[in-house]
Amino acid sequence: MNKFKEKLKLFSLSVTAIPIISVIVLILLIFIFSDTPVKTMYFFFLGPFRNIFNIGNLLNSMVPLIFGALGIIIAMKAGSLNLGGEGQIYFGAFITLITALSLVSFGVFGMIIAFLAGALASGSVAAISGICKAKWNTNELITTFLMSCAIIPIVNYLITGPFLDPQTSLVSTKKIAENMRLSFILKPSSLNTGFFISLVFVYGVNIFLNKTRPGYEFRMIGFNDMFARYGGINVKLNTIFSLALSGCLYGIAGSIAVLGTHHAVIKEFSAGLGWSGLTVALIANFSPVGVIPCAFFLAWINTGARLAMQNTGLTYEIVYIVQAVIFLLATSLFIRNLMNKKRKI
Repeated sequence: MNKFKEKLKLFSLSVTAIPIISVIVLILLIFIFSDTPVKTMYFFFLGPFRNIFNIGNLLNSMVPLIFGALGIIIAMKAGSLNLGGEGQIYFGAFITLITALSLVSFGVFGMIIAFLAGALASGSVAAISGICKAKWNTNELITTFLMSCAIIPIVNYLITGPFLDPQTSLVSTKKIAENMRLSFILKPSSLNTGFFISLVFVYGVNIFLNKTRPGYEFRMIGFNDMFARYGGINVKLNTIFSLALSGCLYGIAGSIAVLGTHHAVIKEFSAGLGWSGLTVALIANFSPVGVIPCAFFLAWINTGARLAMQNTGLTYEIVYIVQAVIFLLATSLFIRNLMNKKRKI
């Protein structure tokens, strides 16, 4: 009971204190850097809710943040950290695209295969880091990040070379057929049924971690891998499995970006999404259910910044400052909680 209260207290502190402090910092920055602070704050805070278009795009921007945070949580619960989210989203999106282009005649069935192909491709990439950690005790922070750095230029070459669509003004591939796309909601916004898929996965990950035996093994390894090993849990296998699942979740974010939002792979569309997912997971204190409000908060900040930039003289760099503040606050809470656990052990 005491442990539950401690977790609830830390979660409440994380999801309330961090947003409040971040908003205060944001207001101060607006007054410092904006020539029209009142107008800027209006577009920043209320702009995302002015019409259906903005609301739909706000909700749609939550989707990759939700899947990114879930990917972080799955790995973190098993004592690992996947820093390759950006590359895994990008790679999953590209594999989804070429699969969808190849199976256009299969319709919905082909779309499902493309969806799974993107998830499995990214899961395989992350699993390589899991194998390296399990077999040679290689630091997964380094391997996941370096593999992501290697994947991005390769996909960039494919997009700007063999798969470039010369008929578009963007640097992107050709679009998938209409029968391979997820249905839109709240037109003319880009919100699609991928949003509901993300909510289903939040529920599924929560059930998996708290109600299943593999989820229990993940949590035991994350809490104390030596205790888990003496308890008969296969730590090496679960390390590989957890990173593979983490990569799959990142890959699903890429799949939905292609099937639901962009219908193509735009060059480096996934830039920053891996770190944003980590930020959401930290604010949520690695709680799957807490990911939803935290993803909404970060999506609101990003959407508001774009609207303020379009309608006032504010630069988008202010978002990076706020995100840095959020990341600093979230990691400080996480580190403090981790140190408290070590003292108790």
